Amino acid sequence: MIIKKVIYISLLLLFSFPVFSQEAKNDETHKQKFTLSGIISDSNSNETLIGVNVLIPELKVGAMTNEYGFYSITLPAGNYKIQITSMGFETIEETIELNKNSKKNFKLTGNENLLQEVVISTEKTTANIRKPEMSVNKLSISAIKKMPVVMGEVDVIKSILFLPGVTNAGEGQSGFNVRGGGADQNLILLDEAMIFNSSHVFGFFSVFNPDAIKDLKLYKGGIPSKYGGRASSVLDIYQKDGNSNDFHMNGGIGLITSRILAEGPIVKDKGSFLIGGRASYAHLFLKLANNDNSAYFYDLNTKLNYKLNTNNSLFLSGYFGRDVFSLNETFANTYGNATLNLRWNHLFNDKIFSNLSLIYSDYYYGLTLDFLGFNWNSGIRNYNLKYDFKHYLSNNLKLNYGFNSTYYDFNPGTIDPSGSNSSVNFKQLEKKYAFENGIYVEAEQIITDKLAINYGIRYSLFNRLGSSTVNLYENNQPVAYDSELKIYEKGTPIGTTFYKKNKSIASFDNFEPRLSVAYELSQNQSVKASYNRMVQYLQLVSNTASPTPIDIWTPSDNYIKPQIADQVAVGYFNNFASNEYTLEVESFYKKIKNRMDYIDGANLIANEAIEQVVLNGEMRSYGLEILLRKNTGKFNGWIAYTLSKSQQRTPGRTPDEIGINNGEWYRSAYDKTHNLAFTGNYTLSPKWNFGGNFTFQSGQPVTFPNGKYVYQDIKVPNYGERNASSLPLYHHLDVSATYTPKPLKKKGWQGEWVFSIYNVYNRKNAASISFRENVDTGANEAVKLSIFGAVPSVSYNFKF
Repeated sequence: MIIKKVIYISLLLLFSFPVFSQEAKNDETHKQKFTLSGIISDSNSNETLIGVNVLIPELKVGAMTNEYGFYSITLPAGNYKIQITSMGFETIEETIELNKNSKKNFKLTGNENLLQEVVISTEKTTANIRKPEMSVNKLSISAIKKMPVVMGEVDVIKSILFLPGVTNAGEGQSGFNVRGGGADQNLILLDEAMIFNSSHVFGFFSVFNPDAIKDLKLYKGGIPSKYGGRASSVLDIYQKDGNSNDFHMNGGIGLITSRILAEGPIVKDKGSFLIGGRASYAHLFLKLANNDNSAYFYDLNTKLNYKLNTNNSLFLSGYFGRDVFSLNETFANTYGNATLNLRWNHLFNDKIFSNLSLIYSDYYYGLTLDFLGFNWNSGIRNYNLKYDFKHYLSNNLKLNYGFNSTYYDFNPGTIDPSGSNSSVNFKQLEKKYAFENGIYVEAEQIITDKLAINYGIRYSLFNRLGSSTVNLYENNQPVAYDSELKIYEKGTPIGTTFYKKNKSIASFDNFEPRLSVAYELSQNQSVKASYNRMVQYLQLVSNTASPTPIDIWTPSDNYIKPQIADQVAVGYFNNFASNEYTLEVESFYKKIKNRMDYIDGANLIANEAIEQVVLNGEMRSYGLEILLRKNTGKFNGWIAYTLSKSQQRTPGRTPDEIGINNGEWYRSAYDKTHNLAFTGNYTLSPKWNFGGNFTFQSGQPVTFPNGKYVYQDIKVPNYGERNASSLPLYHHLDVSATYTPKPLKKKGWQGEWVFSIYNVYNRKNAASISFRENVDTGANEAVKLSIFGAVPSVSYNFKF
């Protein structure tokens, strides 16, 4: 059956080309056409630019550069005025004579005045109307750097929390939630490499150094066919390539962290390097106070690129980060990500662009428990080969196709004695292995002057592999049900089966169709709709709302099924007041099958039979998102509001079982009915810039005890329905001021001071609420834990 499906998708790819090629051929019957293609880059650094518009006004046609700065546009022979436009850069207007296929590169010059006034998008706003792309948010790095953040550290993850449909997992928590989905359902990519934990210091900072970031996109829906493996969203982040013209350095010094980045040419105009690092040092002040506790992080970003010739370029990029947390030298926790990506860009001709990548990603988690006499290590590694093509068949039809193959190595845990006197024996929890493959084809097509569509399909194939010993259970049910007590319990294995190395234990395959449509009502208005199916084969074993470093990833198998998400969305888009304002309104509905749910009292730590405490349930979320942006002027910013619902249900497997929460829908841990966010930026003068953020969210769902009973003089709390209560409303206001002493200075040392206050009015937002008995009165009382009050900070940024 699987072989037949592979043959089917291969034939689909094969026979698509003649159809598309015929359309391109028919497009050329009236007049001979030629192709203009090339690379668009920043004149100052030679950094390739993403999302630059290449326009031919007289023909009302255009193209846009891809992730690597490449564009291709096909026109009838003749003379044309061409416009190259991108936010933050001066527009180029040039007359070209096209009488043969030609390559022409463009270099854009930055417009500093425009950069100060327009910071929301790197893309011309009219493109939002015509393109069928929806449920996608882009943020420029200049916008992110102007947003006030806690402890003065610019943060990519914190910035996307101000977009519609995106919420945090709680005060000071890691990860983010998209459209009611879990943080583990987000695919986070850094230069195409998977990042499994996006936070430093348990969520206070993100792993992304803003100085090294070139571009980021968040896909909440309408996800392109080349992406797979997660059920909710894709956060795609690219690092800068490095300056191939001149050597430059920039960095910043703050109260908690400092950073520095260097970039320059290897061979002028042909190759460059980039290396950047960050580190926190608050723990040093603890040492001065004779405090043996510490918590700090450090990370390193690197990138090399070299242009072999006009058609070939090589890139090597990497990331390494670690967090270290220790208590009195008896307990230490170390965790972090490491990635490496070797990439080859190749231009077959003026219509076919390709990118071949070989990627390594590793997430490590380690514990040193000297007081117990052992070390604990766990993690996940993957090796990924991917090959992507972009085929510019005509101005009205572009084709994206390719494949990727990923091999996973899961280490649930290694227990190692910490010394010769340890009473603990070495133990390796059984490792798990898996192989995931995907092949896709997608078309971007303009049907008429008003109608454009994206349509494609992805075929994914997943194999859980040996060597491994798999438990067998009666009726193939690893979770037992006690009908008298009406509770779920661990099942007892009735035997085991051993699978040799690379032997298939379980396999899954799925077709994942994608479709997006845009209809232009007028030059400034459009309606859009999208549908996409996403399949997630990796599961995060965690019963917390926010991922923690100790959480373990596991592959789908005989008992834990892959999550299958179907999402539809419709939207209205309007640019008005000469594109000064943009309004985006979207409504979505998402349903996910096989979402893991945990039985009451589930023990997840070092559990070698996780299937005994989980059941396969379902999720659904739906809502309305509104985004109003002011794009130009001294004051700019946006207001985002989301009204949504996120629920989970796990019914009984038979009519006799009650299921989880009596089999009824209940609020998921990510349900936040109201989410309002405002961010604004005001340029008072070339020297002074002011920013402000305000966020307001409904309280996070929690399960509180609704009573207690006494058993042998022990008071035991009794809990009601899951997530039936909520934490208090979450809100805070942040402000910042940036002072640039010499704003007109373009060479030599340039510096700026950033002053900020996080949570200006000192709101004590609840990270959690616990219950206890007052030792004096004996009465029950609720105790709120708050992490942040008002946090002032100052940092100094520089470049030269």
